[in-house]
Amino acid sequence: MKAPIVVHPPLGSGGRRVTVRGEIVGLANSDRDVVEFLRRAGLPESEQLLDDPAWVKWVGGRAHVYDAA
Repeated sequence: MKAPIVVHPPLGSGGRRVTVRGEIVGLANSDRDVVEFLRRAGLPESEQLLDDPAWVKWVGGRAHVYDAA
């Protein structure tokens, strides 16, 4: 099963694009932003969910890091 939430690599200006089921839902600058996007998408809104690979896939860069490298 593919994780429905993808947190994409940090952008050069900071922040990470977040997609839910393939649709862009916003630009996150913190875990709190990602949790808010989950709430708006009708998904469970828990910071613990961010560490569950069945739900969230972190691409390019370390999980929970939002600054450009």
